[in-house]
Amino acid sequence: MESTGRAAVAELVATFALIFVGAGSVVIADPTGSGLVGIALAHGIVLAVMVSVTAHISGGLVNPAVTIGLWVVGKLTTPRAGVLIAAQLVGATLGALLLKAVFPAELLAATDGGTPVLARGTSVAQGILLEGVLTFFLVFAVFGTAVDDRGPLARTAGFTIGLVLTFDILVGGPLTGASMNPARTFGPGLVSGTWTDWWVYWVGPISGALVAAMLYWGVFLRGREPATP
Repeated sequence: MESTGRAAVAELVATFALIFVGAGSVVIADPTGSGLVGIALAHGIVLAVMVSVTAHISGGLVNPAVTIGLWVVGKLTTPRAGVLIAAQLVGATLGALLLKAVFPAELLAATDGGTPVLARGTSVAQGILLEGVLTFFLVFAVFGTAVDDRGPLARTAGFTIGLVLTFDILVGGPLTGASMNPARTFGPGLVSGTWTDWWVYWVGPISGALVAAMLYWGVFLRGREPATP
């Protein structure tokens, strides 16, 4: 694993790509007719690629919730985790700024710049629960492929994690936008000024990540290796 500075740059670039492609796919979904499937595939593919190309540098986290999940079980030190989360939020903001620079203003306004929001009829409690469950699946997959060295698919962890993001969006996208990532909401939200129920997209994903991390660590990995102080 590279130094914290190099890892931060990798996380910034990877999250930048996730927001530009992911939020961008939301902005153009209706005009191009790509719809929910197009959004899910765009998110899944870009995450699979970015995780694969940054895994050996930064761990390919691309998500503050994933970072916190690894931190809570001792796989990341507190300073490194803090720097990586900051890099992810900056990358997300830059990705949203680029969207604003190159996409038509009317498309951005119609979709709040690709910011995930709760659908009409979806309560805050439902949103938190759904985001938590979807993120649980994502982080459980991260631990099962990228963290657990017994996993047979460690070298294809990016592909597996990208597939989880894809099927999560297919089921949760119409209700919450299926963010599963505070940075995915923060960047577009900051640039577009969309703060509706923003905290749902922090509480839900972080809660789901913590449950998944502690469950996998406690049941499958406890005693196999020492935690990082």
